[in-house]
Amino acid sequence: MFVAGQKEMQQMDRYTMDRLGLPGVVLMENAGARVVEEILSYAKGQKKKVMVLAGGGNNGGDGFVIARRLFDLGWDPLLCLLVNPKGIKGDAKCHLDVYLNRGLPVFYLQEHTLDDLKTKLIHSDIIVDAILGTGVKGAVREPFHQVISLVNDLKEKQIIAVDIPSGVSSDNGKVEGEAIKATNTVTFVFPKKGFFFNDGPNYIGKWKAVDISVPPSIVKQLGFQLPQLVTGELVKSLLPKRPRNGHKGTFGHALVVGGSRSYVGAPLYAAKAVLNSGAGLVTLAIPEGIYPMAATQNPESLFLPLSEKNGHFSEKAVEQLEPNLSQFDCVAIGPGMSRFQGGGKWILSLVQALSNQSLVVDADALYLLRNDLEKLKGYSGAIIFTPHPGEMAHLLNLSVKEVEEERLEIAREFAKTFGIFLLLKGHRSIIATPDGEVYINPYGHDALGKGGSGDVLTGLITSFLAQGAAPVDALIVASYLHARAGEEQAKVLSHYGVMPLDLLDWVKSECLNLAHKDVAEKNI
Repeated sequence: MFVAGQKEMQQMDRYTMDRLGLPGVVLMENAGARVVEEILSYAKGQKKKVMVLAGGGNNGGDGFVIARRLFDLGWDPLLCLLVNPKGIKGDAKCHLDVYLNRGLPVFYLQEHTLDDLKTKLIHSDIIVDAILGTGVKGAVREPFHQVISLVNDLKEKQIIAVDIPSGVSSDNGKVEGEAIKATNTVTFVFPKKGFFFNDGPNYIGKWKAVDISVPPSIVKQLGFQLPQLVTGELVKSLLPKRPRNGHKGTFGHALVVGGSRSYVGAPLYAAKAVLNSGAGLVTLAIPEGIYPMAATQNPESLFLPLSEKNGHFSEKAVEQLEPNLSQFDCVAIGPGMSRFQGGGKWILSLVQALSNQSLVVDADALYLLRNDLEKLKGYSGAIIFTPHPGEMAHLLNLSVKEVEEERLEIAREFAKTFGIFLLLKGHRSIIATPDGEVYINPYGHDALGKGGSGDVLTGLITSFLAQGAAPVDALIVASYLHARAGEEQAKVLSHYGVMPLDLLDWVKSECLNLAHKDVAEKNI
């Protein structure tokens, strides 16, 4: 499923009307009809009291259709018009005229007080937000600001936003001032970019994209390169398949390079994630001083203890590691490595010693390489970076705020500029490829906000690479499983109590669910 912004949706609507010949009033009718279908599903057979708040644009036009169709179904909706009807034009005016010509009830805000409106809202079961839609830029003006405040002050009301909650930017999710806090959002054709960034996730509630007869094939016809949404079905199609006659050599051998005197657990979490998600073998290359502790905690792994200096890898460590590198299918570097003098040079020497294995770079390895990104361009294999916003800020010499405000474009441009596969972590993680593809992971929450969670993600990515997945596929599958694990384990353990290894308990069972028996049998 694609994700679109305001301009892309406008162009797709225009193409449908001008090139395909489907009038705007029909699209508006379809939109209202689809929202009504969702309202009926929420009501579960009970007729509810509905207040439809409508502005004067196309979003308001959708509201006119919704109110009329609910009336025809025997409900008792009330259309609240927040603007002077004389200013309504185009397709919206057509549907308002139909509504008025039928003599259906209207509450004109300009003829009443806000207290009158508040009373009506209090006595409604469902409030439909058809006020502003996707065209919002900047703070909402009056009377919309006050009306939105009234709606948000109500408790235990079902608030259904039409296309997007009013006040939320459809392009970046920013809210300046007030915006509707919806319990549900019924959006048209594709989810909007603003659903997933900045303030957006806090306002949209549960969302669903519905068909209004704008064909998704228009994306290709218009030459758009829209972000795509990570879904369970997509992940199922990308999960590496396991032949029944496979063995540990079939499923790859991964190398994890990391650890330091102060950070013993990080590489262990990564290694456990590698094995728990299907790789055949994992070797841990760690400073020799922490080897005894690490080996007792992770007997499933193989180990390469390397020389160290002051608790970090020494200059000789790469020389010790180099004769063994050809046996590995992919390499992850960074978990628990911490920062040390000459660390960037050390990592570059390791990269030069590799052949063409996929390389996952995480944690302090990202910081140590921040001034040497151009030197990575000559590497013949795939390079994957997995920064959180703070690490991304270091890579680009930006503030965390600057990174968070433009996550999508920053991720896309970084991947294209440096030829790197990027997973920009965060509340809604973004995957970007060197050729400009972008994926948005709509899952995950605060249960993942704990030290070690990122190391588990690094291990998952490394595991799927070792099993033969393409870099972007490994990122999609690992990011999804990691985020969903946090969500599902929080239901059992609470948002407070999810630990890194708890994530792997869910990942193991979900991999089994995704790799359905009949899929595995086809690959014998």
